[in-house]
Amino acid sequence: MSQTKRIVVKVGSSLLANPDLLTPRWAFIQRLLEDIALLRSEGYEVVLTSSGAVALGLNTLNVKPENAGLRDKQAAAACGMPIVLNAYKQVAHEFGFDIAQVLVTRGDLEERRRFLNTKNTVHRLLNGNVMPIVNENDTITTEEIRVGDNDRLAARIAQMIQAQHLVILTSVDGLYDKDPSEPGAKLVEELHDVSEYLSVTEGTSALGSGGMLTKMQAANMAQNAGCTTLIANGEADNPVSSVLKNQRPHTKCIANTEPASAWTAWLTDRLQMAGSLVITNEAADALAAGKRGVERADVQSIHGPYVRSDVIHIYDEEGLERARGLTNFSSEETMLLARNLDTETTKLLGYHTKATLVSRDNLVVLDERHLPWDSPAEDEMEPVAR
Repeated sequence: MSQTKRIVVKVGSSLLANPDLLTPRWAFIQRLLEDIALLRSEGYEVVLTSSGAVALGLNTLNVKPENAGLRDKQAAAACGMPIVLNAYKQVAHEFGFDIAQVLVTRGDLEERRRFLNTKNTVHRLLNGNVMPIVNENDTITTEEIRVGDNDRLAARIAQMIQAQHLVILTSVDGLYDKDPSEPGAKLVEELHDVSEYLSVTEGTSALGSGGMLTKMQAANMAQNAGCTTLIANGEADNPVSSVLKNQRPHTKCIANTEPASAWTAWLTDRLQMAGSLVITNEAADALAAGKRGVERADVQSIHGPYVRSDVIHIYDEEGLERARGLTNFSSEETMLLARNLDTETTKLLGYHTKATLVSRDNLVVLDERHLPWDSPAEDEMEPVAR
C-alpha cells in the first residue's frame, strides 16, 4: 500500500446540479474545492469523480430529466461537460490549484492495457500537482458499454491509485438499517460486511444513476483493495475533511486488514460481466483447493459472447459463483474446445496452444470478502452438448 495520503472523492449529480433549474450549485462547488484545497495543503493527493454533466447539459437542450432518452443524455453530456469543467476550473483557481479532466469508458477500466494507461495518466497529473477529475465519457457510451454509475467508477479509481479513503458525498447521512423515511430508521455508523445491508439499498435519485446499492458495491470494491469508504451528506461545511476527522454523522465501511494485490483487485472487482462458465462441482472444488485452472472438460455451459483476455465469472452446477479469471479463449473457441474433447486444439483452432481455458495464475477463487454475482438465467446459457 502506498504511503502517500490519497483520497478519492465522489460527488453525485444531486449535489452538483440544482434539480429544478439544472444549473451548477456554485455554493456547494465553492465549499467542496475550498475543503479540497485545505486537504492538499495538508499533504493529501485528491482525485475527484464527479457526476453532473448530463444533468447540466439537459438544460441546454431544453429536455427534462424524466423525458430524456439515450440520445438526449449523450448530447446533454457533450453540452454539460464544459459547464462542469468551467465551474470547477474557476473555483479551483480561486484556491490556487489546477484541475484536469480524465474521461473514461468501461473498457478503459476493464481491459488491462487501457487500465494501466489510465493509471499512468492519473499518476502523472498527481505528480504534477494537478487534481484529476474523472468521469465516464457519457457522450459516446451506450447502455452496453457504460460503467453504469460513478460510485463504482470512484472505487475503481481508488483501487488504481491505492487510496486510503474513498469519500462518497450524497444527499443523505449514510447507510440506514432500513428506508430512512421509515420511523425508527437508524444510521449504520460502521460496518465490515456490506452484504448484510444489500436488501435495504434499492432506489436511485432523480438526477443520478446510482443509489445506496451502488455505494455498497463500491465500498466492497474499495475494501478489497485496503481502502476505507466514508459515505456522508455533502451538504456541510468542509464536506470531506469533516468526515475524515469524524466530526459529523456518516457511514464508515472498514477496509480489509489484508488487502488484495493490485492484480487481484483488478481481476475480481468487475464493473460488468463479460461472460461466464458453469463448470462441474468437482472442478469447482479443485479450483477452491488451488490445484489447477479451468480445463475444457470441466465446462457444462457458456454465457457469452466474450473474447480472449476478458475476465469471466465461473459458477458451479448450483449457480454459486466460485471464481473469476482471465480467459485464454473467446466464447466461440471455448465452445468448440468443450464440445470436441478428443480433438487436438491445433486441429480445432488452427494454431498450437494448450487447452486450459483459464490458467491457475490468472484466476482468483472468491471468498467471503467478495460480493458474488448472480448466475445468468438458464435461457441465456448455452449448454455444452457432447
